[in-house]
Amino acid sequence: MTEFKPLEFTEIDIVLGMMQEFYAIDNYPIDLEKSRKLFHYFISDEKLGKAFVVYNDDQMVGYFILTYIFSFEYQGIVTFIDELYLKSTHRGKGLGNKTVVFAQEFCRNKGDKMMYLEVEPHNKNAQKLYLANHFEEHNRNILKHKLY
Repeated sequence: MTEFKPLEFTEIDIVLGMMQEFYAIDNYPIDLEKSRKLFHYFISDEKLGKAFVVYNDDQMVGYFILTYIFSFEYQGIVTFIDELYLKSTHRGKGLGNKTVVFAQEFCRNKGDKMMYLEVEPHNKNAQKLYLANHFEEHNRNILKHKLY
């Protein structure tokens, strides 16, 4: 049985371990202490978003993070799937699909207007998952500017 539960403070270190595995896939740097503090900050303020852990047969097998912004263009809250990670032993079994559907229903039920996400160009399996769940390629380019 698959369950999605809000991340609890006591689970942060377990999720940090999975986050470390996730970041290692693309050699992204991670500062565990800074990420720990960010989790405490994030889950203390539900206006920022929501972090969930994914359980399959009572075993924690993944996590995902939804962040919120307000958009005049979409006339309300836009949710960004900031991260979605499943342990490699639980991929390709339909769990990713269940997770995306849960996230979509969660956001739809709270009245959000749009969902966005980023996916690495090489991650064809994730692209297939999202496209199969009615995400579509955006016709705009995403640009970034670091403020620090």
